[in-house]
Amino acid sequence: MEGITEGVNNMSLAVDSQKKNRIQVSNTKKPLFFYVNLAKRYMQQYTDVELSALGMAIATVVTVAEILKNNGFAVEKKIMTSTVDIKDDSKGHPVQKAKIEITLAKSEKFDELMAAANEEKEAAEAQEQS
Repeated sequence: MEGITEGVNNMSLAVDSQKKNRIQVSNTKKPLFFYVNLAKRYMQQYTDVELSALGMAIATVVTVAEILKNNGFAVEKKIMTSTVDIKDDSKGHPVQKAKIEITLAKSEKFDELMAAANEEKEAAEAQEQS
């Protein structure tokens, strides 16, 4: 019985931590690099990040994931696609929308790349002040 209780407790912890490292991406509210930088901060904090989007924002999520992968910050862990029913208030009936969830993990070079980026930023700021 103890094993089951422990398993259930661990499961609820996993669910809680999933929500904290999820970024729901919109294609209208924020610029692309807002999400790229936010994902980097989440990876610093949680080691992996889940990018999630519906409909037209899917292209934004894929682009964010590709930027992080191509620049060596992240490796792809999981991609999940599904269809969800969204209640459309204007039409009064549910509308089906495509959904994507991409889970990225920190790459081995992540900390090194972040340190280098911070050094460049500090050097640029110091140069601006002089």
